Amino acid sequence: MEGVLAIICIFVVLPGLVFHYVTKWKTAPTLTQGDEAMLEELYKLARRLDDRMDTVERLVAADNEEFSKPRLIADQEADNVKLAELERMMKERNAQ
Repeated sequence: MEGVLAIICIFVVLPGLVFHYVTKWKTAPTLTQGDEAMLEELYKLARRLDDRMDTVERLVAADNEEFSKPRLIADQEADNVKLAELERMMKERNAQ
């Protein structure tokens, strides 16, 4: 009796459990096309705002000698590497 129960568990219950979780994984919520478009638009907006802040900081530094340090460190290498990776991924996705 125990052997039959073990065989049933191996050949019926275990595959059923695997198929159940595979189905759950495939139906998990993902980003919609609208969400991806909105994220891309927000990313582009953030890049434009960052460029504008750099320009404003340069203008203020040129006009005011007391302005010594910008509020944010512009063109930090650690940030640029992450942003370059994001831009590369976006180009790959748009090429598809």
